[in-house]
Amino acid sequence: MELTNHIRQRVFQRLCRAQVLPRSHHSGCAQHATGPAVANSKRIQPTLLVSRLYQPSNLRDVGQDIRLQGEVTCKSQRLMQQAGLIHPSSPGCYYYLPAIVRSMEKLVRLIDQEMQGIGGQKLDMPSLCSADLWKTSERWDLMGKELFRLKDRHGADYCLGPTHEEAVTTLVAHQTTLSYRQLPLLLYQITRKFRDEPKPKLGLLRGREFYMKDMYSYDVSEEAAYETYDSVRQAYNRLFARLGLRCVQVQADTGNIGGKLSHEFQLPADIGEDRLLVCGSCSFSANVETMSSDSTDCPQCKTGTLVESKGIEVGHTFYLGKKYSHIFNAAFSNAQNKPSVAEMGCFGLGVTRILAAAIEVLSTEEGIRWPGLLAPYQMTIGKRLKDANRLGYPYVIVVGQGALEETPRFEVICQQTGETMLLSKDGLLDLLGRVETV
Repeated sequence: MELTNHIRQRVFQRLCRAQVLPRSHHSGCAQHATGPAVANSKRIQPTLLVSRLYQPSNLRDVGQDIRLQGEVTCKSQRLMQQAGLIHPSSPGCYYYLPAIVRSMEKLVRLIDQEMQGIGGQKLDMPSLCSADLWKTSERWDLMGKELFRLKDRHGADYCLGPTHEEAVTTLVAHQTTLSYRQLPLLLYQITRKFRDEPKPKLGLLRGREFYMKDMYSYDVSEEAAYETYDSVRQAYNRLFARLGLRCVQVQADTGNIGGKLSHEFQLPADIGEDRLLVCGSCSFSANVETMSSDSTDCPQCKTGTLVESKGIEVGHTFYLGKKYSHIFNAAFSNAQNKPSVAEMGCFGLGVTRILAAAIEVLSTEEGIRWPGLLAPYQMTIGKRLKDANRLGYPYVIVVGQGALEETPRFEVICQQTGETMLLSKDGLLDLLGRVETV
């Protein structure tokens, strides 16, 4: 038994070095002393145990008040609550517990890589937005009851921002020395957003408070703006490819954001609230909202048949033209040193929605399955295989009697495929070295 524990400890240490299990300084794990024990105090072992993570699956049932929790209406909501990833706070609002925060931080790093790879610059704007800006753009009334509104002690009107076209364009307009040489300018943030949903449902898929990446672009011309638009769409495609998620780009309505062109990034799912039409013979796809008739003939190739399916919207792109830049006078000096109004685009990704949608489409009824890069931890050394399956660790290492043999063997279970491998020590270490992390 001592030999088995020794081997387990060695594997734990290697997992930590490979950054597939938590180190002591990572969020979501207990802190452990690694230096010499203090006199008269019990020595604390440096081993990090999954059991120390704050991932409660037995929180009190606040759902007995139906207004607080609401009905559990989809697989991802049920699995995430059962696994202690989220916990309901009030209608449409959730506690994000340490394991899901760790996954979200990984997703944010991936988004940062893709957005900065096309020239995006990250900033952070106030969530509390002046009503004057929204009234100037005429969206204060257009948004209706979805906008969270409030007054300060002086009676001034504000809203909690569901999006930031007005705020960011005002910021750019204040830079009176902006030159065409500085364009395209791509500014983005990843922050909490707010929307007063009348009936929040589906867990993180439709809530009142959520995390979103919103990017805003400023270009010298319509042609340049379309190039930026395409570069962001390509970055989105790369992101979803890295996550192993099959996303469909569809033509979409511009809605209350406005503009000249719009595309949604939809994750096909039976519980999706959007109805999509996809041609089986060419690349055409569209949201039903954009189609003017009930015809099933493809308007692009003329020969294909449109098939209806459902999807979860996880991203959206808009070409805005001068809708906001003209109103707020976001101008730059052109090559002739004359003031010119910038062409704009805006681009959203639902951060928390991507997490929930991925769990919805990848998971079994009994256990969570993550995109490999987003799993809170890539591996666990565990005895409780049922718990490991429920929490969705991509790999489970079983250190059993085989580890005591002259040539030690370790059982490794791949949760994504259900495959079980018997690996030597070198084989196990090679597997650890090949696990991709972010």
